[in-house]
Amino acid sequence: MRFLTDTHTLVWALSTPDSLGAGARAALAEFPFTASVANLWELVLKARKPGALVADPLPWWEKYVIGRRIPALAIRAAHIRRLAGLPDLHKDPFDRILVAQALAERLTLLTKDGLLARYGVPVVWERRRRSAADAPGSIAGPR
Repeated sequence: MRFLTDTHTLVWALSTPDSLGAGARAALAEFPFTASVANLWELVLKARKPGALVADPLPWWEKYVIGRRIPALAIRAAHIRRLAGLPDLHKDPFDRILVAQALAERLTLLTKDGLLARYGVPVVWERRRRSAADAPGSIAGPR
């Protein structure tokens, strides 16, 4: 499985991993993940706003993304074509381009924003709790 991080997930994964949901934390520990240039773009545009995730995004990106050799997905024409076909379910342009990238590249999106799953992109944040019916050998089987 391959993952694309939304901006919050990327920052938390690299700076404060305890802020992540259990499912996201487990996925990041087990599988490789990719950042997006859209993450950097969002961090730069929102840096001067109150409550910014990262006050100085360019040195942060250099240290945490480039320094750790995390791949960063460029925005390509194929991503814009996917973006153009998305329904208007979500207003955040950064989330929308990340969804388009994840769909075009067949990546699972690591995000706390459950609304993004409505685009048909697989998302991970929290682990689904298992019930007795999910147990191997159960008569009921998985739901």
